[in-house]
Amino acid sequence: MDWGAGHTVVVVPVGELEPFVLARTRHYDEAWVSTDPAFTHAHVTLLAPWVHEPSRDDLAVLGAIAATTPPFEFSASHVQQFPDGTIHLPADPPDDLSRLMRRIADAFPEHPPYGGAFGSIDTLTPHVTLDRAAGGVTVRSTQRLLADLVPTTCAADRIEVHWYAERDCRVLASFALAPIASLRR
Repeated sequence: MDWGAGHTVVVVPVGELEPFVLARTRHYDEAWVSTDPAFTHAHVTLLAPWVHEPSRDDLAVLGAIAATTPPFEFSASHVQQFPDGTIHLPADPPDDLSRLMRRIADAFPEHPPYGGAFGSIDTLTPHVTLDRAAGGVTVRSTQRLLADLVPTTCAADRIEVHWYAERDCRVLASFALAPIASLRR
């Protein structure tokens, strides 16, 4: 997948796993380590690539989705590997993240998840990417490295728009998920 010189990604940040994912990012390529203190390298991708230059209207749509989505939790405990070698932690249960992915994908049908490379939204597994199998990196070695962090309960409390470009990874927008009390009004 070539997404050009930069691209946007809609994510749920996962601060609980940031120490590990940041260290792995730094290990592979320092140019992809963000200097933005708000940026979280560990995340669940909701939609990527997204609008290259989001408009106020695009951001308002995401804000409206966030405002009608209550915060939730999911656990991350079982390191797995996709057929392409991506080592990840799937969200358990995936339901709330899958619904959020679906709402965002439906709002932006001209931007299929991962450019359509991995099938439809219905076949995607919400997950946190950890590493890639190669050169001694395996599911088992990754499990050992994560021993102090996993299992963990992750709090999904906001949606963010991240810009990804070499030496320029940053947060473009952040939307808090709606407190449950505000949804009952």
